[in-house]
Amino acid sequence: MEIILGEEWTIFPAGGATGAAYFAQSNNKKLFLKRNSSPFLAVLSAQGIVPKLVWTKRLENGDVVTAQQWLDGKALNIEEIQHPKVANLLSKIHHSSELLDMLLRIEKTTIVPDHTLERVKQFVQGSTNARNSISIYKAIKFLESRLTAIYYGEQVVCHCDLNHHNWMLSANGELYLIDWDNARVGDPAMDIGRILQSYIPKQDWNQWLEHYGLENSKYLMRRMHWYLIVDEIIGYIWSENREKSKEANTHLHELNQLLKQINDWHL
Repeated sequence: MEIILGEEWTIFPAGGATGAAYFAQSNNKKLFLKRNSSPFLAVLSAQGIVPKLVWTKRLENGDVVTAQQWLDGKALNIEEIQHPKVANLLSKIHHSSELLDMLLRIEKTTIVPDHTLERVKQFVQGSTNARNSISIYKAIKFLESRLTAIYYGEQVVCHCDLNHHNWMLSANGELYLIDWDNARVGDPAMDIGRILQSYIPKQDWNQWLEHYGLENSKYLMRRMHWYLIVDEIIGYIWSENREKSKEANTHLHELNQLLKQINDWHL
C-alpha cells in the first residue's frame, strides 16, 4: 500500500475478517483503502450510496485496490436506524435499475426460494444438533409448506447484511450504507424483514413501510418470515459448528420468536 500512496502516507488496518481494508492519512487527506472490492462499488459511489470512490489501481500481483473518501462520521445506533431516511435509502437501492444491471453482470445467480430451501436442508443434515432440534424441524416444515406461496417476481439488489453498524451517518448529515460484500439479487423482503424484525417496534412497522413506499400485507409478512427463518437456521448451525453456544442459543431463541409470530399472525 505504501508503494501506491508514497512515504508521506500513514497506513493502518481498518479491521474486518478479511484483513483487506486499511485507513490512510497524510496531513488533512484521509482515504479508506480496500483490496479486491467488487466492481459494484463504482455504481454505488455514483449513486451516493457509499462514500465517494476516489480511484482504483491494479497491483503487479493482480490485486485491485480501491480508495474511497474517509469521512468523519458514526454508525447508526439502534434508535437512529428507525429514522425515515433509512427506509428511504433502502427503497432507493431496491428500486435502482443501474445497481441491478451491474450486480447481474457480476453475480449471475439470484437467490430463489427452492434453491435456498435445498441449501438449508443440506446444512441441517450436516448438523446433529440441528437435526435433533424440534424448533428447526418445525421451521423446515414451515419453509416447505410456504415454498410456492412466497415467490416474488421482481428481483432487486439486496444488501443482505443490514446490521446497524453498516449504516453510516457522516458529520455533514449524509447517510450511507457500507460493506457490500454479501450483496445478492433476490426478494427485497430479505432486507426489509431484517430491518423490521431487528430494529423497528412492531407497532411502527406500517409507518416504516409507508416511508419505504409499501403497504403492509400478509404476502409481504410471509415472505419476510420465510427468509428470516432461513437466516436463523443458518446462523444457528454456523455458531454450533464453531462451538459458539451463546450465539447458537440466541439464534434458536430468535427462531422460536419467529415461529410464534407465524402462528399468531396466521402466516
